[in-house]
Amino acid sequence: MDAFYASVEQRDFVEYRGKPIVVGSNSDRGVIAAASYEARKFGVRSAMSSVVAAKLCPHLIFAEMRREVYVEVSKQIMEIFKSVTALVEPLSIDEAFLDVTNNNLGIDSAFEVAQYIRKKIKEKTQLNASAGVSYNKFLAKKASDVNKPNGIFEIKPKDALEYLGNLTVENFFGVGDVTARKMHKVGIHTGKDIRSLTIDSLIRLFGKQGVFFFEVSRGRDNRPVVPYRERKSIGAEYTFEKDLTTKFQIVAELYRIEKELMSRLDKKEMYGRTITLKIKFADFSVISRSKTEEKQVTAFEKLHKIVKVLLYNTEFQSQPIRLMGVSVSNFEAVNLDMPIQLKLNL
Repeated sequence: MDAFYASVEQRDFVEYRGKPIVVGSNSDRGVIAAASYEARKFGVRSAMSSVVAAKLCPHLIFAEMRREVYVEVSKQIMEIFKSVTALVEPLSIDEAFLDVTNNNLGIDSAFEVAQYIRKKIKEKTQLNASAGVSYNKFLAKKASDVNKPNGIFEIKPKDALEYLGNLTVENFFGVGDVTARKMHKVGIHTGKDIRSLTIDSLIRLFGKQGVFFFEVSRGRDNRPVVPYRERKSIGAEYTFEKDLTTKFQIVAELYRIEKELMSRLDKKEMYGRTITLKIKFADFSVISRSKTEEKQVTAFEKLHKIVKVLLYNTEFQSQPIRLMGVSVSNFEAVNLDMPIQLKLNL
């Protein structure tokens, strides 16, 4: 989906249309969750500090996040996907892979299937969706970004090697700043450069990742579209408007986080055995503590007791705290009927 959260806000509120808006908190510690394309023209983007965003665009409009609305729209889009194929793999709240090799429309062309889906999404939600069409996941994901917003792009098998050869290494999955610098140092700048090296050379330089780079630079990505993924953990965390400095503040905020987490666990009927506490201090250092129980933690009282022990096993009053979070993992039974999340990569 295109600028999903922001697009939903512009759909629902006429006064936001055509204007630079972001979804997020306009506070000193706020972070942008989504930016409209009007806002992106000023350099505003998701995950950016709200303070920085406001400086880049002084007339920026901040909209409060309405997650329940976004989830509901996501479900509507998901229904459209499932009406076309059972092979839908969610990636995030606005992104998904679809395998339409065999589809319920009886259409042989994946490009035409993508056009159909984008049309149905527009009719159902009044929102625009972009699509990438290709014969594997990596290329479909890359293609989905080419004609955004509200566009579609296809990378055919005959064009794949040329496309990948011209792709900068920064656009390859798994290449962050550190790996990119390492690649540049040895003269690797594009997919064509990667292809010029043997698999042994790539493994020597980049370890197991070298195998992936070798394969994908040649247009090979055999990962299947997996309809469901096991949920590994459920958590709740908060970045505070002001650093917590007293024991009372810390305990009170942690109690609130525990309540939110328990509500999420109950809603999904998912209970695990491992509880993890995460604390980020004012200097951005992070510590975590975990405890694994013999049985699933299904009651708030038990969760609260464990978190309290974890807290007192840290030096939590050594300096002010800017963030705390609690998560549960090690599920014995996983509910696969969880809310699904989307973006159109075919």
